[in-house]
Amino acid sequence: MRCWHTTCTRHGMRKPRSFVAAVFAAIALAACGGSDAASPPPPPSPGPDASDAGPPDSAAPGDAGANDGSVPAVDFAALIDPIIEAARAKETTKPDLAFSLYDKDDRLLYTKAYGDFARDRRVAIASSSKMVSGLVLLRLVSQGVLSLDTTTGTALGWTGDNGTITLRHLMSFTSGLKPDATCLTNASMTMAACVDIIAAEAMVALPGVRYDYGNTHLSVAGRMAEVVTGKSWATLFGEQVKEPLGLGASADLAYFAAPRQVKGPDNPLPAGGLRATMDEYAQILGSIFHGPTGKAPLPADLAQAQTVEPFPNVVVGNSPLGKMGLPDRYGLAAWLECSTPATGCARISSPGAFGFTPWLDRDKGYYAILGMQLGSSGTGAVPFSVHIERDLQPVIEKALGR
Repeated sequence: MRCWHTTCTRHGMRKPRSFVAAVFAAIALAACGGSDAASPPPPPSPGPDASDAGPPDSAAPGDAGANDGSVPAVDFAALIDPIIEAARAKETTKPDLAFSLYDKDDRLLYTKAYGDFARDRRVAIASSSKMVSGLVLLRLVSQGVLSLDTTTGTALGWTGDNGTITLRHLMSFTSGLKPDATCLTNASMTMAACVDIIAAEAMVALPGVRYDYGNTHLSVAGRMAEVVTGKSWATLFGEQVKEPLGLGASADLAYFAAPRQVKGPDNPLPAGGLRATMDEYAQILGSIFHGPTGKAPLPADLAQAQTVEPFPNVVVGNSPLGKMGLPDRYGLAAWLECSTPATGCARISSPGAFGFTPWLDRDKGYYAILGMQLGSSGTGAVPFSVHIERDLQPVIEKALGR
């Protein structure tokens, strides 16, 4: 199985570039995992709502710190700005967004706002919620509260074929359930009531046979977590992610059924209902990047499991990136951006319907976020942001000497 951290490649271990990388390598030999002792950036102050105005175009180099040789002296503006500005120029109305780039030691290498957006602006991040919810669920698995093989029959009392659905099926969107139940965005309903409705609906396939990207799967998974623990999804999110990362004071960092309207906290949508700032999300993404040594840690085997397609022979049904002509497959609550999804990918991502797009690359040693909340753009928010992401990747890798 492919190692998941920054110093593993298909051809074996690269020579570590620093003491931190050496620690990663030593632990990887034992567990095919990583161990970086670096800490994520300090908690940001809660930002204004998305309706508040942001700053004009501005650039800042970030907190790169002293150049000790591990961070190349690079003019990131000269490399990154033309790509983003060219993408914006193609749209009828230039979309407002921001970009932040962090290295493997959690240093903010580059950040810039393009138009009316800001890193501390709280927005609905749509499907970028999926990777965060995956962290909540995997941490519960690591604590023995759930397992990837826990079934809906065991946790929820479902019967028949839908009682054989496992958490692994739900997190990989291969549950066979209708991918987008109408009750998921009902702000006047509870998650429990919505999942009861889903239980009564006809399945579209047997578990593990068909992949369909959608929101239903993670709501059922979230409800399993609620029932097994006796705690609400909001409480679990707080205990498993917000508090370990020092984000517990951010009451507005929360899930809703209708996140753009900030409605429906009792029917939170784990697959798409989170409201967050870029700075808050960066701390969560950094913890996922580091796996076992993140502030909300995941054991190496679960960090690895997230990067692997668990059912590589499934029929692919609904795939938004597939519709864009991209071959990416799906792991556990994350897109897998590589040609070897059955054995693992170093780069994973979680783009959202309003354009917010986070990704990390453990082999190349960085993570990044395109922050935005678009109603629409000339070509659609997801294609707009994903094309920028893919265009930036080789430029970032070259700049970092990877």
